[in-house]
Amino acid sequence: MAIPRTMKAVQYDKYGGGAEGLKHVEVPVPSPKKGEVLLKMEAASINPIDWKIQKGMLRPFLPGKFPFTPVGDLAGEVVELGSGVTGFKPGDKVISISFPSGGGLAEYAVAPAALTVARPPEVSAVDGACLPAAASSALQLLKATGVSFDGTSNATGPKNVLVTAASGGVGHYAVQLAKLAGLHVTATCGARNLAFVQDLGADEVLDYKTPEGAALRSPSGRRYDAVANCAAGVAWPALKAVLADEGGTAADVTPGVRAALTSLLQKVTFAKKRLAPLMLTPRREEMEWLMDLARQGKLKTVVDSRYPLSRAQEAWAKSVDGHATGKIVVEIGGSEWA
Repeated sequence: MAIPRTMKAVQYDKYGGGAEGLKHVEVPVPSPKKGEVLLKMEAASINPIDWKIQKGMLRPFLPGKFPFTPVGDLAGEVVELGSGVTGFKPGDKVISISFPSGGGLAEYAVAPAALTVARPPEVSAVDGACLPAAASSALQLLKATGVSFDGTSNATGPKNVLVTAASGGVGHYAVQLAKLAGLHVTATCGARNLAFVQDLGADEVLDYKTPEGAALRSPSGRRYDAVANCAAGVAWPALKAVLADEGGTAADVTPGVRAALTSLLQKVTFAKKRLAPLMLTPRREEMEWLMDLARQGKLKTVVDSRYPLSRAQEAWAKSVDGHATGKIVVEIGGSEWA
């Protein structure tokens, strides 16, 4: 496959600006360095961290420089290998995570070979692009609470789990993974998504705007020994109140400085009820395991909406709005630029 010298991409050149700060540009196609692969992009999935970086929440560390091509969840076809890369060849269909380098809102992107996995034909590029950050976060959240996926969870690990924001990108995977681990799942979401979350497998579903939902109370009166908190702005006291008296862990996918300090204090004092702030650490073996679940149809990706690259600003705005059911995807390629 002949690789062009330039490509269409979407970038921002300063902090702030939201969707209107994204600009369509023509830039050189990147070259893969040692340990990297070059992908002809098929799809990219937007995550909240993408627009949080644009807002400046990680300044001055990220992005590394301007202008910046955002989005790190990638699906595409390998077209070139950097030095030292084995196990892939041009033509391979793959998914990858390129964080914090990004690059996904473009016709070509480089990705670390160590975090790139094969995408089987049973899994579409759109579904595959959604797995790296969101499904990996859901898996690591549950593992942080003590859930295991080797068949021993019922014997030694948590049995009742609460999943907040269960209709979102991370939450809808967390519900499914918790059920695969054999847990009783109570989930919170908005009223319009109650049936959707039940269909994912949740045993009990709460509208977070009702008094019971706001208090995170199980309709059956259960206390949780694990919480996968996928919602922003839920304070530790609210999570602590619903953990079982015997103890338990609430893992938080949206932690702040206060959460980190709370967690540290709990370790020092050997608290029974613990908060576990999650910073995603992508792992190839976990991505391969999640991809295999998707191939078998055991882990389903729900796509809220999909947009061509020419309408990437709309996808960005949809993510910032915060009410997507499942994932938001930008599809790349085709004739939308014609």
